Amino acid sequence: MLDWNECSAVERVAGRVSGAWVFKGTRIPVRALFENLEDGATVDQFLQWFPGVTKEQALAVLEHAEKSLAAA
Repeated sequence: MLDWNECSAVERVAGRVSGAWVFKGTRIPVRALFENLEDGATVDQFLQWFPGVTKEQALAVLEHAEKSLAAA
């Protein structure tokens, strides 16, 4: 399981988006990135559709997921 506490691009705030992990400073759930990528979207398309997320945040989330998978 991913430990999102170690990823500076995301945050979890009780009472915001039901406590889901979101991109820091937004209400956009991290899972939205993965769901869109699974459906065939590119990172650039995701960023167009969710303008509150920066490219740096999206790439940090993907890097964190990659590192976590490699460590498993």
